[in-house]
Amino acid sequence: MSGLADENEPSLEDLAEAIRRLDIAPFLLSTVSTLTSLAYGKIEEGELEQAKMAIDAVGALLPILQGAVDEELLRDFDRALANVRVAYADAASGPPD
Repeated sequence: MSGLADENEPSLEDLAEAIRRLDIAPFLLSTVSTLTSLAYGKIEEGELEQAKMAIDAVGALLPILQGAVDEELLRDFDRALANVRVAYADAASGPPD
């Protein structure tokens, strides 16, 4: 085996071109989904500062997506944000007496 890169692997130019062609809205939706999942995980682990950071990021990204994605999909993410905020508030208030 030679030290040359595999012919099937993309070149740096190919990767750069692929990045340039990315549509931002689907990328942001994926990020919102990931951050929402991370927020729930951080809440379960009691890492509330980390959860709040993820929740705040989702809250900042969703308005940017208005008009760029399907309104029904955006409503679903708005509901998910509301639900994770409730879960965060419950966790932050401590265990019930």
